[in-house]
Amino acid sequence: MSKPTVAILGASAERSKYGNKSVRAHLERGYDVFPVNPRGGQIEGLKVYTSLKDIPVDQLDRISVYVPPQIGMKMVGDIAAKPAREVFFNPGSDSAELLEAARQRGIAPIQACSMISVGVTPHAFD
Repeated sequence: MSKPTVAILGASAERSKYGNKSVRAHLERGYDVFPVNPRGGQIEGLKVYTSLKDIPVDQLDRISVYVPPQIGMKMVGDIAAKPAREVFFNPGSDSAELLEAARQRGIAPIQACSMISVGVTPHAFD
C-alpha cells in the first residue's frame, strides 16, 4: 500500500516554526511529505516545491496550510485546483474570508491542527 501524501503550505527550514514541525510530524507518521515554499530549496532533506501545482501527485490525501490568511487568499485557487481529500487550515492560517473563499471553490475546510490529527503534539518538536 502506498503512503499517505501531504503538502505543507508554508513549510519552513526553521525548526521552531510550525511549518517545519508539521513536516517532521507527518514524516514521523509515515506520510510522503511535499513541502511548499516559494523560496524552494530543501527542508528536512526533502525537495521543496515552489508551488502546489508542481507537486508530482494527482490526488493528495491532505493539504495543510501554515501561511497567514492574506497569503492563503492568494493560494486558494491553487488549493482548489490540486485535488486533496482533506484541507487543514491550522490555527493562525484561517480567516472568515478565506474559509468562505475555500467553500466557494468546493473545499470543505478543516479548522484544526493537522499535527494533532496524526497524533503528535507540536511541543514534541520544541
